[in-house]
Amino acid sequence: MAGLRRSTRLSSKGETNKAKPEEESALPPQKKLKKSTGTKTASEESLGSQDEEESSAEPSGDSSVSESSKGEDSEFKEEEESEGQGESQSKELEVGDRIPDISLKNQNGEEVSLRKVAEEHRIVVIFGYPKASTPGCTRQACGFRDNYEDLKKHAAVFGISADTVNAQKKFQEKFDLPYDLLSEPQRHLVGLLGAKKTADAGIIRSHWVFADGILKYKRVKISPEVSIEEGKKEVLDLVKDFEKTE
Repeated sequence: MAGLRRSTRLSSKGETNKAKPEEESALPPQKKLKKSTGTKTASEESLGSQDEEESSAEPSGDSSVSESSKGEDSEFKEEEESEGQGESQSKELEVGDRIPDISLKNQNGEEVSLRKVAEEHRIVVIFGYPKASTPGCTRQACGFRDNYEDLKKHAAVFGISADTVNAQKKFQEKFDLPYDLLSEPQRHLVGLLGAKKTADAGIIRSHWVFADGILKYKRVKISPEVSIEEGKKEVLDLVKDFEKTE
């Protein structure tokens, strides 16, 4: 019995000893797992530290960008202001606006400054016509010609169209027109006066009367006969107003 008990103890002890290596052999994978987990965490920590560094570096980067953006903003504002000034200069003239500081060529190719004309003549009349030597334009031009003796006592008279200098010269000579005909193919002044027919071409029959360099009457899209009659009346009305104030 004692022998059996001893052998049992030995066998149980052996089994215990055998179990321990198995348990211990199971330990290394756990250690490896922990180690690999530790490595992954370290990489994540390193990425996190990089993100923190980048985020911490952003304020200084932002400050430099903000300074440059401030400069860009100021430049943009200046551009907007200059554009705004350009728009105001290209804005269509209305009654009460000053005569544009523009020079155009007459039928002889001579430069005519509108501002200078306004300084030399208290009243300036400009009538616009679509095309030289056409029927309606001829009636309008000849109507101002026939009333020129009365008009020239008080005002300077000009015709204007998009025709060339040579076409204006032929028109003047053909119908014996006593005033200058201004050539403006670009239609810049005509655009300011609100008489562009389309964006690409054409002039609307019109007339404008300036007094002391200020637009007093603006007649756009009228017949030749109305332009002549109303233009003359407006000049004489201004003369009466001047006489009342003097």
